Amino acid sequence: MTRRVDLRSDTVTQPTSAMRDAMANAVVGDDGYGEDPTVNELERRYATMVAKEAALFVPSGVMANQIAVRVLTRPGDVIVAGRGQHVVSFEMGAAARNSSVQFATVDDATGALALGDVMEVIAAELDHQPHVALVAVENTHMPSGGTPWDVDELRTLSQALDGRPLHLDGARLFNAVVATGTSAAQYAAPATTVMTCLSKGLCAPVGSILAGSAELMARARIERKRFGGAMRQAGHIVEQPAQLGAREVRRQWQSGPFAEVLLTELRSQCSHDVIRACVLPVDRVVDRPSGLTIPHDRGLTLVGNPHRDKIGRLESSLG
Repeated sequence: MTRRVDLRSDTVTQPTSAMRDAMANAVVGDDGYGEDPTVNELERRYATMVAKEAALFVPSGVMANQIAVRVLTRPGDVIVAGRGQHVVSFEMGAAARNSSVQFATVDDATGALALGDVMEVIAAELDHQPHVALVAVENTHMPSGGTPWDVDELRTLSQALDGRPLHLDGARLFNAVVATGTSAAQYAAPATTVMTCLSKGLCAPVGSILAGSAELMARARIERKRFGGAMRQAGHIVEQPAQLGAREVRRQWQSGPFAEVLLTELRSQCSHDVIRACVLPVDRVVDRPSGLTIPHDRGLTLVGNPHRDKIGRLESSLG
């Protein structure tokens, strides 16, 4: 029998048995009325972890980013972001439709935005260019292979913005936390708003969280309703799985760097002349455009990412 290992994305992770048990026993209420105690506790705990005044649970990471755009910009404004970031590559049309904003993109091949590039766009305001209302960053930066930001660079960028908002797309923020030892609060401190997905590395079934000031989150709660994102008994699918997922992520990382664990497992299943794989940190995936079947005696199928050209690569032959 062939065993299938799907490495396209951490979004295809499945809830563990312990998570499923926790879902069945969660205390729930109507989150649309703010009465789900489990969701309320999740929002409180996340806000504490990122040192913000308040937080808001939403169904998806895209919604978290789009709500941040809505509360931090006005129609016609410009957002500066890396051209490979999710908010650009997969959400540019959404931002135009939902908030009537536009993007000025800069190079982000290294995972970070060069301060000079950002400031050049902002300086253009003096020459009949639109107002730059927001700068968005992504940490970890998936297109460059899950590269974590240096927290000092984030602080420098925020200070240079001189009051302009900074949104941190932290879909995989806790990957950066574990990999670098920098706390979520330290990473989020320079940002006006920060979001994290529960359904990626934490392998909860669904959901993301957005955090910021109490005033911004009150406005964000209204925008969530306008987007149709208010849920009812949501606690059974989010908070307990997220807690368990966070603990499991810590346990896995304590056992060794992810790439080394992956390679060790592959070597135990495959002969070195069968497969070449990418040695990739945190967010990267096996570099195969469609799929690769290992001989049946090895019993393993690897499913790669169809967008391989958009992902930075560091290849190594197994053996």
